[in-house]
Amino acid sequence: MAALPESATLAALVPCAILVLVNLASLAVASVRIGRRGKPSAFPAGAPVSIVRPLRGLETFSEETLLASFRLDHPAYELIFCVADAGDPVLPMLERMRQAHPQVPARLILGDERLGPNPKLNNCVRGWDAARHDWVILADSNVLMASDYIQQMQAAWRPTTGLVCSTPIGDRPEGLFAEVECAFLNTLQARWQYAGEALGLGFAQGKSMLWHKPFLEAQGGIRALNAEIAEDAAATKLVRAAGRRVHLVAAPFRQPLGRRSLGEVWARQLRWARLRRVTFPLFFAPEIGIGALLPLTLAALAAGTGEATALLAGAGALWYGAEYGLAARAGWHRSPRLLLAFLIRDALLPAIWASAWARTAIVWRGNPMDIRPREAAPLGTGPSAA
Repeated sequence: MAALPESATLAALVPCAILVLVNLASLAVASVRIGRRGKPSAFPAGAPVSIVRPLRGLETFSEETLLASFRLDHPAYELIFCVADAGDPVLPMLERMRQAHPQVPARLILGDERLGPNPKLNNCVRGWDAARHDWVILADSNVLMASDYIQQMQAAWRPTTGLVCSTPIGDRPEGLFAEVECAFLNTLQARWQYAGEALGLGFAQGKSMLWHKPFLEAQGGIRALNAEIAEDAAATKLVRAAGRRVHLVAAPFRQPLGRRSLGEVWARQLRWARLRRVTFPLFFAPEIGIGALLPLTLAALAAGTGEATALLAGAGALWYGAEYGLAARAGWHRSPRLLLAFLIRDALLPAIWASAWARTAIVWRGNPMDIRPREAAPLGTGPSAA
């Protein structure tokens, strides 16, 4: 490949350098932020907590993740499980666990409330209403709770906090495409979540959310989260409008993955991308630059054949070495195959980004939904999902 004219070379190298530096800076900020507790917690000592977990169906790690709910090291908490369908196959497992742990207050609420197109929110509403305590955690069924899960959530509460969240960290992947899921969740999405929060731009994440119930009730209650197609986007906007901030736990909680297919990874990441595009379009637009493919392509265009190889190798090693270093620093999953997963992820990112702009529909747990602002409505009548 012949070298470009000097002006064209400069035009390609400058954005390349900017993108590389921005991404390296985000990795550095996240590396410093993750694991750091910061200022003392403003959470009232010993306050009881209600945990609301929406459930639907049996997943690979359902027994482990549900059992962890009953083994939390906290003196005063209650569990509220919300299941939309009385015939759901998760119910026998849940009932066995309730009977085996009579010391833990645990209730089951059957049936949902159809607020709108978000099946998880529909499934949580009655559980929220039933919560006895002023502090409520909404936790997805596939979050693996550590024994000090509640304490970690509480520790992140500050006088300015409106909501404490945790982004999911992919763990125990089986197969290459589960490692690709880890590459998306961990050193890309969690990294940007923590870098943004460190810069004062905290975004809610629906996997684990700690609310002060009186605060949310004063803003319209859990039903106010139906203002957006995604409850975490609505939560972010609600908290900011109230003059509060979204804070993240010191270290995010893990989600065991098991085996994933390429189609499953693509569908999940595309769904999330379309939701981000609809709810935060100005923040979504620059996502085309968060993978290495664009800057490395610019670097290749800027150099001749001999120079290109060295330049691409150096830039790639620096970028992915820093990502791998973040995984090591945070104690997340890593393996030699993870480097290949980084490459596959970054090859998928431009296609996901473009597809997110192209369509206004998603499929969520079998529920086809139109995600256009103010027009969000189910396209079908499938059952509710957690």
